[in-house]
Amino acid sequence: MPGSVALAGAVLGTFLALAAPTFTSIHRAGYCAFYGECGRNPEVNISLVSSTVPCLSNTLARVATGPLLALLRTVCPELVRGNAETTRVCCSLAQLSALQLSVALSGTVLSRCPACARNFANLYCNNICSPDQSLFTNVTRVINHTTAHGTPQLAVVEYQCFYQQYFADASFTSCRGVRLPATGGYAIDTMCGRYGARLCTTQRWLDFQGDKNNGLAPLQINFQLVPNGTRPGDAIVPLGGTAWRCSQALSAQEQPCSCQDCAESCPPVVAPPTPQPHFLLGNPKGALVLCGLLFGHLALVFIVALLCQRWRAKKKGTAPQPAPAPAPAPATGCSARLGDASHRVLARAFRRWGTLVAGHPVTVLALVAVLAGGLSAGLVTLRLTTDPVELWSAPGSRARQEKAFYDQHFGPFFRTNQVIVTAPGRPSSGYESVVLGAKNFSGVLSEEVLRALLELQERLAATTAWAPVAGREVTLSDVCYAPLNPTQPGLADCCVNSVTQYFQNNGTRLAMTATQTDGKKTGTVDWHDHLIYCVNSPLSFKDITALELSCMAEYGGPVFPYIAFGGYPGKRRASPGGVGTAGGMSRHPLVPAGSEYTEAEALIVTYSLNNFPRDDPRHEWVLSWERRFLEVVGDFQRTHGPNLSVAFMAERSLEDEINRTTGEDIPVFAISYLVVFAYIALALGEYTAWRRVLVESKVTLALGGIAVVLGAVFASMGFLALLGLPSSLVILEVVPFLVLAVGADNIFIFVQEYQQSQREPGETREQHIGRVLARVAPSMLLCSLSEVICFFLGALSSMPAVRTFALTAAVAIAFDFLLQMSGFVALLALDARRQEAARFDLCCCCGMGKGGPAGPGARLLRPLLHRYYTPLLLHRLARPVVVLLFLFLACAGLYFTLQVPVGLDQELAMPKDSYMLQYFAALNQYLAVGVPTYFVTTGGYNFSSLDGMNSICSSAGCATDSLTHTIQYATRFPNVSYLAIPATSWVDDFLDWLNPTSRCCRIHRFGNLTGEFCPSTSNNATCLGGQCLNATRRPTVEEFEQFLPWFLHDRPTLQCAKGGLGAYDTAVSMDADGTILASRFMAYQSPLRTSQEYTAALRAARDLAEEITSTLRRVPGTHPDFRVFPYTVTYVYYEQYLTVVAEGVITLALCLVPTFVVSFLLLGMDLRSSAATLLTIAMILLDTVGAMTLWDVPYNAVALINLVAAVGISVEFVSHITCAFAHSTKPGRVERAAEATVDMGSKVVAGVAMTNLPGIVVLAFAKAQLIQIFFFRLNLIITLVGLAHGLVFLPVLLSYMGPSPRVPAGDTAGDTANGAEQGVGLALGNPCFEDRDKDEDEDKDKDKDKAMAPRQG
Repeated sequence: MPGSVALAGAVLGTFLALAAPTFTSIHRAGYCAFYGECGRNPEVNISLVSSTVPCLSNTLARVATGPLLALLRTVCPELVRGNAETTRVCCSLAQLSALQLSVALSGTVLSRCPACARNFANLYCNNICSPDQSLFTNVTRVINHTTAHGTPQLAVVEYQCFYQQYFADASFTSCRGVRLPATGGYAIDTMCGRYGARLCTTQRWLDFQGDKNNGLAPLQINFQLVPNGTRPGDAIVPLGGTAWRCSQALSAQEQPCSCQDCAESCPPVVAPPTPQPHFLLGNPKGALVLCGLLFGHLALVFIVALLCQRWRAKKKGTAPQPAPAPAPAPATGCSARLGDASHRVLARAFRRWGTLVAGHPVTVLALVAVLAGGLSAGLVTLRLTTDPVELWSAPGSRARQEKAFYDQHFGPFFRTNQVIVTAPGRPSSGYESVVLGAKNFSGVLSEEVLRALLELQERLAATTAWAPVAGREVTLSDVCYAPLNPTQPGLADCCVNSVTQYFQNNGTRLAMTATQTDGKKTGTVDWHDHLIYCVNSPLSFKDITALELSCMAEYGGPVFPYIAFGGYPGKRRASPGGVGTAGGMSRHPLVPAGSEYTEAEALIVTYSLNNFPRDDPRHEWVLSWERRFLEVVGDFQRTHGPNLSVAFMAERSLEDEINRTTGEDIPVFAISYLVVFAYIALALGEYTAWRRVLVESKVTLALGGIAVVLGAVFASMGFLALLGLPSSLVILEVVPFLVLAVGADNIFIFVQEYQQSQREPGETREQHIGRVLARVAPSMLLCSLSEVICFFLGALSSMPAVRTFALTAAVAIAFDFLLQMSGFVALLALDARRQEAARFDLCCCCGMGKGGPAGPGARLLRPLLHRYYTPLLLHRLARPVVVLLFLFLACAGLYFTLQVPVGLDQELAMPKDSYMLQYFAALNQYLAVGVPTYFVTTGGYNFSSLDGMNSICSSAGCATDSLTHTIQYATRFPNVSYLAIPATSWVDDFLDWLNPTSRCCRIHRFGNLTGEFCPSTSNNATCLGGQCLNATRRPTVEEFEQFLPWFLHDRPTLQCAKGGLGAYDTAVSMDADGTILASRFMAYQSPLRTSQEYTAALRAARDLAEEITSTLRRVPGTHPDFRVFPYTVTYVYYEQYLTVVAEGVITLALCLVPTFVVSFLLLGMDLRSSAATLLTIAMILLDTVGAMTLWDVPYNAVALINLVAAVGISVEFVSHITCAFAHSTKPGRVERAAEATVDMGSKVVAGVAMTNLPGIVVLAFAKAQLIQIFFFRLNLIITLVGLAHGLVFLPVLLSYMGPSPRVPAGDTAGDTANGAEQGVGLALGNPCFEDRDKDEDEDKDKDKDKAMAPRQG
């Protein structure tokens, strides 16, 4: 039913058309309706070509002879019938010459699809020259014209043209998919007026061709499409016939239209595999199920082993309680003897060294100060790296090499400065256009907002910025990207994309109005009408309204609406006019069908500036202008803030904001370190009475210890700076934190061991210090050596920032150990001397006289661990629960580790008060197209060969697997390829530019310029007939090399829109001999929001480039090293995420290896203790990464640096307790674990956890989100998880799998039945928890003068 209604309407329309006035009295085959030329059309004010109109002539068609027939064979070959006597036409030679020019203009755009070009030419050939012209033509309006000889004539200014519907549809269908390689759009965009490609139909296409206001038609042509099988009457016979299908070849020597221009020519394309869904086992996630099964398996193994142990113990029977354990016998095993020997050697060496240093403290301190100060002096040569590329991308990485290649051949990627304007709360409004119909305009698309935007751009165009180093004022024209005038650009040449460019940034044109008559309707047209037209036909040089304004920007290029508008409604479409392709995928996936640009929520202004290397003086120019840009736009934001929302950014903004927030957060870091310093200063002291506070305080010693730590940091950075290694802000923030944690732990262990140690009879103070050092130094050496080797192995990372951090941390920890073994031992000796003399801390000149402390100092942590915590932790019922709990946490950590997001979104790099956050939010909400992506070819490919051209291009005759075809296929699947718009191709446009039917490539045939290039705008007689090629064909190698430079420097004009200047002049890099060294083909990505999408887009683009490379290497003459690679400005930042997971696993694994090896060697080849250390640290890392997922901490290079540091901190939590366990003399594992927890656990808590936590908490108040996420959250996780594993899990683990104690032969070792019972019966009366403090206090009462050193539990 709807079809019959449409048919009836079409028939009725045809008959109504016949009711119009007619000046064609004869409708008969062989008769003309008009002939010859009758001057210019006075009704056409602005025309881009000659507006000469024909003369009314109801006469017989003329015989075509001589030059007319020869030209007819070239322009309209279908009209040539037999010989000269039988070929008749209704056009003169002058008319045919004008037709040739018109066909040449369209041929420049359509010639890439021969069937379309021929069909389009045939329409006009029939209209103007057909011998049966009167059959389908009806002249409806004429005007009087007088010839130069005074002869009166009637000039035709309007006529009707009747076509069969099927014939017109076939012609339109053959052209609807033809592309413009320079823009990635469709040729039909320029040929359908206000409708553009997405709304174009056959009728609208023809209506635009016949509209005298389109700037090309010399008169008004009203096309009437007659339904198939009907006749309009009055002897009129609609023009019909067969149109060429785009998939047909015009002859055996020619090729059909390519897939890119003709969907019918496309081979079946198999959809690439979509991203793999989550691994599922049934409905639950597979990873969750597997982690659950892993926990169940481990728990089952543990429980079975525990039950077997209990069963064996019960089978042997319960033994009586053993007597107090005798002293252990000498080790009997080889590894045990070796361990004891190495421990004795180390202890003896450290004892002698400590005694020596304590005996000469001032000399040692002087030497240490000179050494540390000398190395720290190297900081004057320190280079601070702030460039993100230098920080996170290795110089030898693929992305860096590709960036260097791109910059070398094409220059650095241009800089983007952008403003996004929205009008929240402003109501939309309707507009009724006389010509274009009703449209809705959003609130932001009002004249008030457009004028504000125009005012901003005028101010930016007029602004100057002072460049202090260059000593000059910089204007926009000094730094802007000017594609059509790159050598001497003016302000009008600068590439600025905005909605006001549809009016050439001219306020007068924005205010223009005109009276418009369309049929019977008359009204006023203004900026609304022009805007509606331009968003649908952005390549038009003249709109169809009475305003007669161009849509091209002031700089001469088009402004595509998807770049100038954001947040417009619309859906993705299949293809122009709704024709789909194989598999239901779209030919142009990003172009919205039904997109209403006039309803856009945002207007986007984009300034493209030239980018210069950092060592180029002009780099300062562009930075200065961008700084001024930010100031001007900031003022605009404040001025229009009440009515408009303005988001903006400059290329320099990201680095500026990071540097700003770093500077603002320096006080936060300073407070964090001060809090840590204050804690260390207070916690080191042991206070026995109020009157002795000033004596027993350790502020001076604490500050000295801190100075030692900072001295190690500065010395290491200065040393590496002297070696030429640069540093970074990340290193300045993390390394002091790490070394302070390690150094403070050693300080607490050493000082508290000295406080708790009783001086032996006859032992001097220096010998006492040496003996204490001998007890604790092996453990400190174990930790420090493990960490140093760990970080040196971490320096094998390919990421510059990770490598530099690891090297700095390794050297700093090594220096810290050496300075603590020398400088801090000397400081302790001086402080012990001060305290024994009862001198005040901080003011050693004053004192309170001789006299020891009244009793032991106040103790909290050690008694708490001794009396309550350890008995509960190592209770026979608690230990299995602890193991099962931590196994569960490990498996849960493994699951969440697999879910951790990889990457770093740009928003996280900004402080919360940054204007960039508003910009990123607007970008993600309104952006309609992503960044340009270039497919770059390296040297070694022969573009000039026939196979070379055909394997690149996408027009007729090109290979189906050519570079541009392959990219086009990829755009059909944007969910996989992340490509939205196919690649522009200089090869395609070069071949079109060479087409002899156009005016593009011409040569001066005679005169002074013989053999030189003749521009398309030249009407010089020397260019007539001087086409570069005499036929439509591929150029020879010599022709290719001769004409390509002409093409690249030919400015696009109306006469030749294919000129390469601006679009391609920088897309081909050639040497002096004309050899192509590199070229690029530009596509556009889909809008990308997250770092995960950017990374996936990079991976997909590289896969696509590898496929293209493989294809092109098969072309004869291609060098084996030739390749194609994708490049965009973001790849160098996101490449790290392709490998950061694998690199992180390898780096952390390498860090764990020395921890195990050093523990194994220094603990006397104790495999069990070393394995316990390795397992605990691995579980700490696993749970840390899992907690990152729960607390929204993404995994990236910054997180990897912190995780490498976490290994070092975990060693502090774990190795000291393991070392204490290994050297304990208690008879059973449980007792030894208890002793190690009490003795060393308190020092670890005080020295590591309590040193880190106060400083970490302060970082929560930092402005930078990076600091809050990667330094507050992540370091808090590391500290708490490390503390839990070191103080809870490790003692229990050692109580189960620790090495057997060394006891005399015949005694039972390990967790035998007795040992198990001892572990089960842990309580306050257990000998393992005897309070040594009571015995020590009795000794102090006997000889107070010899025991001046205070103690702290």
